Amino acid sequence: MSLDESDALTLTAALRRMTLIDPGETPALEPLTGGVSSLIVLAHTRRGPVCIKSALARLKVAAEWLAPVERNTAEVAWLRLAAGIVPDSVPAILGEDRLSRAFAMAYLDPRDHPVWKTHLLAGQVDIPVAIDVARALSAVHRSTARRADLAADFAHDASFFALRLDPYLGAAARAHPDCASALQALIDTTAGTRLALVHGDISPKNILCGPAGPIILDAECAWYGDPAFDLAFVLNHLLLKCAWRPESAPAFLSAAEALLRRYREGIDWEPAAALERRTARLLAGLLLARIDGKSPVEYLTLESQRDPVRQVARALLLHPPESIAQVRTALVAGLRLA
Repeated sequence: MSLDESDALTLTAALRRMTLIDPGETPALEPLTGGVSSLIVLAHTRRGPVCIKSALARLKVAAEWLAPVERNTAEVAWLRLAAGIVPDSVPAILGEDRLSRAFAMAYLDPRDHPVWKTHLLAGQVDIPVAIDVARALSAVHRSTARRADLAADFAHDASFFALRLDPYLGAAARAHPDCASALQALIDTTAGTRLALVHGDISPKNILCGPAGPIILDAECAWYGDPAFDLAFVLNHLLLKCAWRPESAPAFLSAAEALLRRYREGIDWEPAAALERRTARLLAGLLLARIDGKSPVEYLTLESQRDPVRQVARALLLHPPESIAQVRTALVAGLRLA
C-alpha cells in the first residue's frame, strides 16, 4: 500500500515542525494497517523509526461516518495524562503538530508487541493480559474520578456523540425501532454521566501485548463521562468472540470474568453495583450495535452467528439487566454454549 503524495508531503512537514527529522531530510513513509479512523504511518527517519498518526474526517467504513478531526488533540491529551498514571501501559508521545492534526509516538515493533486481537482471533486467550488491561483501566478511572478540571479539559461531548453514541447505539436504534426507546435511554444516561476520564475505544485491536504488559492505543474518543462505557466496550469484544469461536467460548468468558473481577477491585468513586448496572445495560446495546450499527464486527460474517447475538441483545434491551452475570447467562443460553 502506497501513500498519497499530498499526505506524504503533509506528514513530512509535520515531522519537520515537530523537529523529529533533520533539516533537508525526507524520510521513507510506510502506511500501517489496522485503523478505520486515522492515517497511521511509519516514518523511517535517520534517528530511528517513528509512528505518526493523523485523524481522518471520514472514517473508512461502508456507511458514511463523519467525525471532527479535533479528536486528535483529545487523544494526545489522554495518552499524556495516562502516562502519569500507568506509564508502562501507553506509548511515548514524541511530538504534536496541531497544524496538520497529527502527532508522533514511539514505534512499537509488532514482533515484540503483537496486537491482542490477533491472539484472541487465533483462540489464544491470555487471562493475564485481560487482568492487566483491567488494572490499567481502573487506575485511570480512579485517578481521574470526580475532577472538575479534567471534566472541563475533556468536555468532548459532540465528538463522543459523533464517534460512539450515535454510530453505535443510535444506528442500532434506527435499525430496530422497537428497541429505539431503550437505546435512546442508554444514550441519554451515558451522555449525562460525568464521573471519570473515558478512553472510548478499549478494544483488543487497540491493545498491544508488550513484554512489560499491555499497551493501550487509540484514545481519540477520549471524553470525560461514564467509565461504564470503557468497561462495557472491552467486555463486549470478549463476549462477541464466543459467537465467532464457540469452542473457545469458555476461555473468552473466563477472560471477561477475570477482567471484571480485577476492575471491580479498583472502584472507589461510586458504588460498584451502580457502575455494574450501567455496564450491563450498555453491554446489551453494544452487542446489538456491533451487529447492526455503523461498525459491525468483521469476524461475524454468517447470519447464523449474527442473529443469535441480535436476539439476545434485543431481549436484554427490552428487559434491562441488573448485572453483568445476567448478560453472560443470556448470551450462553442464546448461543447454546452450555
